[in-house]
Amino acid sequence: MQILEPRANPSKVMQWAAPPIAIVLTLLIGAILFWGLGVSPLTAFYVFFIEPLETSNGWSELFLKASPLILIAQGLALGFRARIYNIGAEGQLLMGAIFASAIAIWCDGIDAWWVLPLMILAGAIGGGLWGLLPAWLKTHFNAEETLTTLMLTYIATLFLSWLVSVPWRDPGGSNFPQSIMFGDPALFSMMFEGLRVNTSVFITALAVLIFWVFVARSRTAFELAVGGQAPAASRYAGFSARRAVWLSLIISGVTAGLAGAAEVAGPVGQLTLSLSPGYGYAAIIVAWVGRLHPIGIVLSGFLMAMIYIGGDAGQVSLQLPSAITGLFQGMLLCFLLGADAFVNFRLKRRKPTLAKGAAA
Repeated sequence: MQILEPRANPSKVMQWAAPPIAIVLTLLIGAILFWGLGVSPLTAFYVFFIEPLETSNGWSELFLKASPLILIAQGLALGFRARIYNIGAEGQLLMGAIFASAIAIWCDGIDAWWVLPLMILAGAIGGGLWGLLPAWLKTHFNAEETLTTLMLTYIATLFLSWLVSVPWRDPGGSNFPQSIMFGDPALFSMMFEGLRVNTSVFITALAVLIFWVFVARSRTAFELAVGGQAPAASRYAGFSARRAVWLSLIISGVTAGLAGAAEVAGPVGQLTLSLSPGYGYAAIIVAWVGRLHPIGIVLSGFLMAMIYIGGDAGQVSLQLPSAITGLFQGMLLCFLLGADAFVNFRLKRRKPTLAKGAAA
C-alpha cells in the first residue's frame, strides 16, 4: 500500500519547475487530442501559438486578453499566499462591470473628463463589496470562502441578466439583453489606430508594479504569507487571522472589479451577458502557474491569453470545437496540481495493518 507523505524540505527548484513541466504535459496530451481529431499536431500548434502573432491585430488581442487575467490574478495571489481561496473573481468582475456601467448609463450624454475615472472607482468599489461579503461571512460565521465566493458569482450573473434584460436594456437593441453603447467620455482611448488594445492596460501595468513592491517590501504581505504557511507561528507572533481574511478578499475583489470596469469601458463598450469569457476562473490558473509571484503571473497571463486567442483561431481555421480553450485550461491546471503534489509529497510504501480480531 502506498501513501503520500509530506516532504520535510520541498525542492525550491522543483517548485518553479512544476509549471514548465505542466505546460509540456499539456502540449503532449494536446498533440494526442489533435491527432485523434484528425488534425496535424504541428499544424494545430502553429495555428494556436504562432499564427495569431504574425499580425499587429494578433498582438493587440494578446495584450487585450492578458490584461484582465493578470490584473485579477495579482489580487487572487495575495489571498492564496494566506491560504484564503477566493474562487469567485468572476462574480466580482461582473459586479465591478455593473457598478461602472451604472455610472456610464446615468452620465450618458455628459461630455466630461471625470466620467471614466468615476467608472473606474465605481468598478473597484463594486468588486470590493462583492469580496467584502464572503469576508464578513467567514469572520463572523466561519463560512467557507470557497463556497460563498462561488455562490455569489451565480448571484452576480443572475443580477446582470436581470439588469440587461429589464431596466438597463437598450430600447434600440432589437430586444437583445444588452445596455446602450457607452459614449466616448466613458471609454478608454485606443492606443493604436485600427487595433482594439486600449489604455486600460496601464492600470494592469501599475497594479503589477504595486503588487511587486508590496510583496517584496510590505510587512503586511509577510504576515499574510506566514499566516498561510505556518498558522501556529502566525498566531504566536500576534498576526491577525481576521485581518488577513478581510484584506485578501477585499483586495482580490477590487482587482477583479477593476478588470470588469476595464472591459465595459474598453473592448466591449457596453454591459452584456457575454462580458467575460471566464476571466475570473482562468485567473485562478494564471495565479498558480505564475507561482503567486507578480512577475510570474505576468508570464502566465500571456500564456493563458495565447490559449484564448489560439482557441478562437483553431475554431476558424481548423474547425475545432469551442470547448478546446477550456480543455487546455483544465489540463494545464490538472497537470500543475499533480506536479505540485509530487513536489510537496512523496510516495511511501506502508504495510497494511491487520485488525486485532483478524490477527487472532
